[in-house]
Amino acid sequence: MDEECRNCPALCETRTQVVHGYGDVGADFLFVGERPSAAADDVGVPLVANAGDDTGDEGEGDGLRRILERLALCDATSPADRPKLENVYLTNLTRCRDPERSPTDEEIDNCEPYLNAEIRMINPEVLIPVGERALAEIATEYTTTPASELVFPDVHATTIRGRGFALVPMLEARSQTDEQTQAWVEHFAALMASDYRQTKGRRER
Repeated sequence: MDEECRNCPALCETRTQVVHGYGDVGADFLFVGERPSAAADDVGVPLVANAGDDTGDEGEGDGLRRILERLALCDATSPADRPKLENVYLTNLTRCRDPERSPTDEEIDNCEPYLNAEIRMINPEVLIPVGERALAEIATEYTTTPASELVFPDVHATTIRGRGFALVPMLEARSQTDEQTQAWVEHFAALMASDYRQTKGRRER
């Protein structure tokens, strides 16, 4: 992965660093968010680094990390800037951050080869799109269901069969009510306990 990527000139000026994916490279579960949070931009770890800035990222990393801890997918004693993950890989649609806006469609397209390379490398069983933008992009690429038919909060804590992957959409952690968080944790725990593996030539872990 290119640590000095210059594909999006505007983002090169605002980022602290390129934030590629992080976690267990043999993972069955791959979470995809929209863009790095302020904390992720600072420490280089997507989605679960402690977050908090003036653009609405408050609590996103903390909330998702607590969900992963409840599912025994993250060691609760591991440091905030380098969480110890098991069977989980975390990434975003885009690798760089503008603190004042969401990524453009062109910027997401520019980053798509990185995301595609990560998905091919990890070869997960389950994709977890986090938030509306990630759901729209992942659904378009990996399901036969029109993305316009997959709408939050209806699809939160559900399983959607895709092309080679199951999708379990999740509302952004900071947007979830306690009830929605509990519903997602219970649904995902049940999936983990099931025979969720697809017949797509999985390598042995």
